[in-house]
Amino acid sequence: MMQGTPILVLREGTEREKGKGAVGNNIAAAKAISEAVRTTLGPRGMDKMLVDGMGDITITNDGVTILKEIDVDHPAGKMLVEVAKTQDQQCGDGTTTAVVLAGEILKKSEELLEQNVHPTVLSKGFSLAMQEAERLLKDEIGVAVKPEDTETLLTVARTAMNSKGVDGKDELARVVVNAVKNIAEKRDNRVVADVSLIQVEKKAGGSITDTELIDGLVLDKERGHSRMPREIKNSKIALLNSALEIKKTEFESKINIKSPSQIQGFLDEEEKTLRDMANKIKEVGANVVICQKGIDDVVLHYLAKAGIFAVKQVKESDMSKLSRATGGRIVTGIKELTTKDLGSAAKVEEHKIGDSNMTFVTGCNNPRSVSILIRGGTEHVVQEIERSLHDSLKVVSATVEDGLVCPGGGATEMALAVRLRKFAPTVGGREQLAVEAFAQALEIIPWSLAENAGYDAINTIIELRQQHEGQHKNAGVNIENGKAADMVERKIIEPLRVKQQAISSATEVANMVLRIDDVIASRKSAGGGPMPGGHDH
Repeated sequence: MMQGTPILVLREGTEREKGKGAVGNNIAAAKAISEAVRTTLGPRGMDKMLVDGMGDITITNDGVTILKEIDVDHPAGKMLVEVAKTQDQQCGDGTTTAVVLAGEILKKSEELLEQNVHPTVLSKGFSLAMQEAERLLKDEIGVAVKPEDTETLLTVARTAMNSKGVDGKDELARVVVNAVKNIAEKRDNRVVADVSLIQVEKKAGGSITDTELIDGLVLDKERGHSRMPREIKNSKIALLNSALEIKKTEFESKINIKSPSQIQGFLDEEEKTLRDMANKIKEVGANVVICQKGIDDVVLHYLAKAGIFAVKQVKESDMSKLSRATGGRIVTGIKELTTKDLGSAAKVEEHKIGDSNMTFVTGCNNPRSVSILIRGGTEHVVQEIERSLHDSLKVVSATVEDGLVCPGGGATEMALAVRLRKFAPTVGGREQLAVEAFAQALEIIPWSLAENAGYDAINTIIELRQQHEGQHKNAGVNIENGKAADMVERKIIEPLRVKQQAISSATEVANMVLRIDDVIASRKSAGGGPMPGGHDH
């Protein structure tokens, strides 16, 4: 050691990057991810065609779908993918905005790092800017909206769909708003709209306008026996989560039969047990049986004979939705089934949709769980409509729950940028530079909207700044002409939650990336994956 012999602390083959090199590398990766999705932002954003290892094709401009499909290997890049996933879970929309914003904040940080501003100072400044932005959103920019204001909810749904190249937005928006209103309920003086209670089934074929809301459930299952009726009116529905079969014993068992008559007796007893199951259902007055597990062929035969409609192997999630929609209770054992447990619906019928049969449970009284059946020309169209509806359902439910909206089209980001510039001098010190950089980063949203629409982004930003300095807080990018316009008048409105989540996620991930000054990556094992310990930042 005295002669300068190096001491190996890390395992051989470990890569290590320190100081400015590590920060620069991470920022470059984040910027690359951000640029990849920036061209998809807004109504005039372009689509990406993603081809996976199996050759399956996805065509979309949904930020989170793109980032999930592309196999990001860089650790900092993975952090941005997580931002998109979080945004999608919380709000459904604004995934591209969150990623683009995080990339732009890091891009502005790079310039300040070169001027020897310490990363911790930047991190503190960004956090102050984020807190002020959240206050401004609630106190000055957000507008209250009531859950029964259907027109505003329709506008919010249409705005979420604008960025997707989907036709028939008006019909789809109506479907979305009616679905959310059906499942919204009051709990402890607040409205809760859980979109997981909305069943979404998709079938290629027909046109987008054939997409419909069903006041009940659609099951991607057919009746269990061909002799069962195709349609049951005034349905009394038994919901079972145990199999209508003879149970096998849990331990190994043998039956010793000594004469042929005993064999017949054994078979008769087995059939009697199965017939009793069918009779029990008939006795309680059920004319429809929906079972989570299997139903024996013999039971199906007797049910068909009694004119009872039966569906087997239904998913657990669908069972709980059926319970909410029909008012029935899910029963564990057939012996416990009573008339009180039955759910009701005006009609249960089997329809042929596309090339498969589906069961429709419709006409439920006050259904607290509903279905949307998506139709479209091809599989790719149907998938994109599903992504579009997912975003719309989430934003409408967020609006109903929070009761707050804000103007879209880059107006909210521009309003925040102008106000944060005025706030920066009150911070003082070097943090002021970070707040100003944050304000400038927010302008990437209107900039990208104008640029993607084919206009000169600089002229658009200058005009927007003038409008906002003149207290026109709703001024955003009019993609028809690239000029400033009132977004509320043009009916481009978003839930406040989308903006709050995008800004906080982007800031937090930017702060995390800035504070990393050492990247220690273990060498890959022979299998190709990282060795235990993986990337250690």
